[in-house]
Amino acid sequence: MRIGIISDTHGLLRPEAQRALLGVQLIIHAGDVGAPEILTELKLAAPVFAVRGNVDTQPWARALPPTVVVETAGLHLYVLHNLQDLRLKPQAAGIDVVISGHTHEPRERHEAGVLYLNPGSAGPHRFRLPVTLALLELAKKPWKVEFVELLSP
Repeated sequence: MRIGIISDTHGLLRPEAQRALLGVQLIIHAGDVGAPEILTELKLAAPVFAVRGNVDTQPWARALPPTVVVETAGLHLYVLHNLQDLRLKPQAAGIDVVISGHTHEPRERHEAGVLYLNPGSAGPHRFRLPVTLALLELAKKPWKVEFVELLSP
């Protein structure tokens, strides 16, 4: 099982991101989608789960939940936009992976048996950060996270 994880598109879905997501079985968007067309385009590649980010304030975005639990390959993935808003203890709740965005910084860390993953920002280039998304391979443990750089800082 290979999952594409994207965040902070802010209304821009780069062709490089679309190419990087080809062949994934599932796509997770961790918020700040920016426009409903982004999700429509992503759904052409694979089923999509998305959450609402702080810039998703238009009426169309009300349909996006603030958090979602995705069950796949026998795992539980908890998705929210801003990790600072995490209000549960993932290990105690049976969560295997916590996926967030918001900071625009690609990051992976393991804590108490839980993978915390931020794919970075795949949208407009901001600050001095790279433009990235992540691919998560769940075939075997340890799970493999690959950050795909779409644009250098």
